[in-house]
Amino acid sequence: MTTMHQDRPISLPASDPATETYWNAAKQGVLRLRRCTACREPHWYPRPLCPFCLADTEWIDASGTGTIYSVSVTRRAGPIPYAIAYVTLDEGVTMLTNIVDCDLDSLRIGQRVKVCFKSVDGGTLPMFTPA
Repeated sequence: MTTMHQDRPISLPASDPATETYWNAAKQGVLRLRRCTACREPHWYPRPLCPFCLADTEWIDASGTGTIYSVSVTRRAGPIPYAIAYVTLDEGVTMLTNIVDCDLDSLRIGQRVKVCFKSVDGGTLPMFTPA
């Protein structure tokens, strides 16, 4: 059975001073990450201190491309099927996201994806679609 993506109601997570830059960039269609100014390791979820060495961090623009690390298509949790996945970005960080605008039954681990931005209640969320 082929299951196509359908828009479903999603609320934007709460913004705080540590993530405000991230959400503002998403409104502009840019995916941003934090990177350590000392060890140069990028990381996800955005935070002002590096989780590896506790140094300061800076914002960087991500490439917006990566691969599906894990994916699950949910059909019974509500009236609209959707895919939730861990995507490992080319920068090396892994983020939890939705895969959209595709045949949900065709999604596979290792598949290349690219970021897309969807309007949701209260803002813009980065999601991914097959590349």
